[in-house]
Amino acid sequence: MGRPWGGWLLPVGLLQLLGPAGACPCRDPRLCQPVTGPAGSEVFVFDVGKEAWKSYDWSKITTVAAFGKYDPELMCYAHSKGSRIVLKGDVPLQEIVDPAKRAAWISQQVDLAKKQYMDGINLDIEQEVNENSPEYYALTELVKETTDAFHREIAGSQVTFDVAWSPACIDKRCYNYTGIADACDFLFVMSYDEQSQIWTDCIAKANAPYLQTLVGYEEYIAMGIDPKKLVMGVPWYGYDYVCQNLSTEHVCSLPQVPFRGAPCSDAAGSQVPYAAIMKQVNSSLSGLLWDEVQKAPFYEYKDSVGQFHQVWFDDPHSISLKAAYVKSRGLRGIGMWNGNSLDYSREAAAEQQTQAMWQALTP
Repeated sequence: MGRPWGGWLLPVGLLQLLGPAGACPCRDPRLCQPVTGPAGSEVFVFDVGKEAWKSYDWSKITTVAAFGKYDPELMCYAHSKGSRIVLKGDVPLQEIVDPAKRAAWISQQVDLAKKQYMDGINLDIEQEVNENSPEYYALTELVKETTDAFHREIAGSQVTFDVAWSPACIDKRCYNYTGIADACDFLFVMSYDEQSQIWTDCIAKANAPYLQTLVGYEEYIAMGIDPKKLVMGVPWYGYDYVCQNLSTEHVCSLPQVPFRGAPCSDAAGSQVPYAAIMKQVNSSLSGLLWDEVQKAPFYEYKDSVGQFHQVWFDDPHSISLKAAYVKSRGLRGIGMWNGNSLDYSREAAAEQQTQAMWQALTP
């Protein structure tokens, strides 16, 4: 694995001596230079903190979006592997309708990225927006102005924007998708939580059904968005639903939990990381099942109080089908929410499962 992890950072005492003025924390000062490599195929990883990143498959990663606490060791290591590391950007939209406030916010983000030797920003703004509202126009301007500022101030920097699985005003997010795609480097399409608004029967379904996922990309492309501006996000987690009734045909009826206007939603379930799913599936009531229509795995179990559950998730099989579409349709790449969801212990079965999930991204 190369040098031990502590080898990437300067000793703590020396860091304190250098003071807080943004001195390079890496042993090799060249690792504080921005990554300016060519814009090839993306493997975009969201990291939510702690130390799982030490076990990632760095042979694949092109960008890490650091959504956890800032970790200079992660920055140094990512740069040593030629991978970009980017900030998380989120701001209440009503606060950036005013151009002066917008400019101040952007300036803060650029300053923070410079101070932490980061390579850009991932704008994760998932708020409701009505078409033609002041926020609708301000959001597009925010993306354009953020991209311009980062590209001007940090060589080779990357500005990306997270969008729902479809441009059809999902969760009342009616954005100017073509304008935003034009303004930034690429869109990260969150092809998960696709049951956030259930308008048909209130039953448990796949988190990211294959055909529904592909329809979303075709809708973006039909709007005139270049496939090379789209990165497919896949889920490394699933949903555990308590069934009000579970039929022998595996139909799990759900209680009505409305969300942003829809009568039912995946909020009736709870999110479960892939690591926890793998610990439970083999001892479950049903064992591993496969839905051929949605092209997704699921299983069923009975809890300690006698309630039936149905758990839907993605695995190497379902992800590799979507990854094949990424390649054949010429998308920019693939990524996941989130890198921390796997079991990175040294236990043999866990190692095999984890390796298979990383491998499925680029079959």
